[in-house]
Amino acid sequence: MALVRSGFPALLFSQSDETGSGVEETAAALVERGANVFIAGAEATGATLLPTVRSGPVLQPILQILSFYRVANALAVARGLDPDRPPHLAKVTETL
Repeated sequence: MALVRSGFPALLFSQSDETGSGVEETAAALVERGANVFIAGAEATGATLLPTVRSGPVLQPILQILSFYRVANALAVARGLDPDRPPHLAKVTETL
């Protein structure tokens, strides 16, 4: 929370089980600090609700993250970036 300032981007994923209320409280605290909160699977005043596929709590995290990765990939491509070759990042495995 020490990093959160006005305009700070926050992405939250919530399940429809007993953990959901804690995520909603966190979202409210982030909004109060001025963060741009995007939330999937729950609602919070002042946050942007992301669309999700309805399912049971066991599958929700998998479906939400899968959807997020597809959106992130599409956004990167739309911005002219190659998600498979990010700038300033290279994987090097050296075997001796």
